[in-house]
Amino acid sequence: MRIVIAGGHGQIALRLATLLAARGDEVVGLVRNPAHVDDVAGAGATAAVVDLEKVDAGELAGHLGGADAVVFAAGAGPGSGVARKDTVDRAAAELLADAAARAGVRRYLLVSAIGIDDEPDSDRGEQWAAYVRAKKAAEDAVRATDLDWTFLRPGRLTDDAGTGTVLLGPPGLDYGRITRDDTAAVLVALLDTPASAGHVLDAVGGDTPIVEAVETAVR
Repeated sequence: MRIVIAGGHGQIALRLATLLAARGDEVVGLVRNPAHVDDVAGAGATAAVVDLEKVDAGELAGHLGGADAVVFAAGAGPGSGVARKDTVDRAAAELLADAAARAGVRRYLLVSAIGIDDEPDSDRGEQWAAYVRAKKAAEDAVRATDLDWTFLRPGRLTDDAGTGTVLLGPPGLDYGRITRDDTAAVLVALLDTPASAGHVLDAVGGDTPIVEAVETAVR
């Protein structure tokens, strides 16, 4: 498969690229900063320098030609401010959907966040509220397309070593932690499971092997 990952320098994106490249897939990571090209190459992927806050859909589509799927794993980051929650976590996700449609790429995986159907906790501050609303708006926009989308909503991400097992299910799982390794592995399993299109899935740490968890969740 040829997979294009938006947000290619992010920790989930690099882990995903490593897993896909190791099994022989062709992976392209879209990065904003040229300084991150080597990191993407180190994961076995090819980097394309593309600023998702400045590029238009037509130009972005040029980077997606021949892809079997796109994965939106970009994020403005914890110190980015309210405005960039919208321009990256929402607008860039919508832009990728538009570009995918133009390029004839139907499969779209969006890394979202658990619990975004609920009103944001005001105690966590304005930036958190903006992040939750941006993720929800991104889902709503992509859901309105005719792409074969899947939304993965991981819990609190950690850098612990992956376990190879998760708890995966429709929205409503209790908030919990999940490793970035396991989140990336779930994305691989979703890419390998066409029946996951149209599903919104919460993911936290659990005891079910990842491939089995995906197959059960989309059955």
